[in-house]
Amino acid sequence: MITRKNVCVIGAGVSGLAAAKAFTARGHNVAIVERSADLGGVWEPARSYPDVQTQSPKELYRYTDRAMPDSYPEWPKGPQVYAYLADYARSHDLTRLMRLNTTVLSMQRRADGKPGWTLDLKTGDHAGREDFDFVAVCTGQFNEPQTLSLPGEDQFTAAGGVVLHSSKYNDPGMVKDRNVVVLGGSKSATDIAVNAVRSGARSVTIVFREPVWRIPYFIGGLINFKRILYIRAQEQMFASWGIGPLARLAHRLAKPLVWANWRGLESLLKAQLKLATCNMVPKERIEDGVNCSVPIATPDFFPMVADGRIKAVIGTFDHYEPNTIVASSGERIQADVAVLAIGYKLGVPFLSEADRAKLIDPDGQYRLYRLIANPDLPDMGFVGFNSSFCTVLCADMAAHWLVRYADKQLAHQPSERDMRDNIEMMLHFKRVERPAAAVYGGLCVAPYHFKHFDELLADIGATRRKRHLLAEMFTPPDADAYGRFLASAPTYQAS
Repeated sequence: MITRKNVCVIGAGVSGLAAAKAFTARGHNVAIVERSADLGGVWEPARSYPDVQTQSPKELYRYTDRAMPDSYPEWPKGPQVYAYLADYARSHDLTRLMRLNTTVLSMQRRADGKPGWTLDLKTGDHAGREDFDFVAVCTGQFNEPQTLSLPGEDQFTAAGGVVLHSSKYNDPGMVKDRNVVVLGGSKSATDIAVNAVRSGARSVTIVFREPVWRIPYFIGGLINFKRILYIRAQEQMFASWGIGPLARLAHRLAKPLVWANWRGLESLLKAQLKLATCNMVPKERIEDGVNCSVPIATPDFFPMVADGRIKAVIGTFDHYEPNTIVASSGERIQADVAVLAIGYKLGVPFLSEADRAKLIDPDGQYRLYRLIANPDLPDMGFVGFNSSFCTVLCADMAAHWLVRYADKQLAHQPSERDMRDNIEMMLHFKRVERPAAAVYGGLCVAPYHFKHFDELLADIGATRRKRHLLAEMFTPPDADAYGRFLASAPTYQAS
């Protein structure tokens, strides 16, 4: 018999909702702790910048048991994603489980010797302590904004300048008739630069360390990028972890064809995006950087750089002066508004230093089996840390795996030894065989979506029905199909 657990889900974003739904569906008591005033995570309206939209098509940015509305465009905007998440929470009766404006200050193993964790929580001025049998950490990779303090910032702001993180850029009226400088090379940086031009900024400059490959929504203006980046055929161009001698030989034999494939894609992107005209041709080979950091090309960004509406500067900020930002190259840039699109801190600050050392190696790599569980941190798991191009689907799959892991109901329940051996193998793969896989603490499954999903389904005991060869190799993941696969696993209920 499976005993009903009291489960704390930390975070009410995409992954938190997936975890809460998975645990409640199995009969557990769930409390969702969210430090913000609303659900949604990065899609919470207060955190969303204007014109933000998904990088993944809507049929891939969804849960297995609910499609996005037919009325949504292929790449939904921020308010539409938020509405989808809010509706998902309501339909699964998750909103009543949420404790908003509640922060996890710390957590430690229960002192009474029972399984689980004791959490120190703060809601407003009230602080309390509560025991849970299991904790699902769903804070993800976009939790705490990165900060950047540079000389001269006080003088810059005293002269009327504004410095803000990209997550706080939610009023485009603030840039009208002002000189805007965006720091960063992510999609959020290019989105904000384009929005600033459209919002009537006097000038817009983007400062970034080096050019990176960006993928347009339609490659060559015709081919939806999901037909290239989201298919097994593309995934199998990369040697993955745990493969044998014959598979390695096959990759060596196919290397010339794979090389030609990537050079052809590079040539197409250079021509389509006018990278030479923009002086933004990357030095890195495209295949060496395929991971979760590959940004989608913001529509109109490259045309605006090409015609001078956006000035692109290679480098970073060195220091501020009144009405000026001085770049690392020494170039002086007129500035009234500085937007820092520099990402987020990756970490679990509420864990003790000793527990963080069990979870994160000195080089920042996370020790997580299937990117979900750590054998030295029992009664805990992570949902949404298995980042990818199809984030919602990844979180959904991880949540289904985690509840069965917590209940010891996986068809292939790993031993501590199994987990440690697999973690070491994966760390070697990321550090030595494919360094691109080490970004974001090694918590990125791209471009190995299908292999990751196959492993999770096999662990769960689900049956994956294969399609004919062409469909199997050249069709993106189907969330409805994965819902059917998950439903094929043995069912059970806690009581």
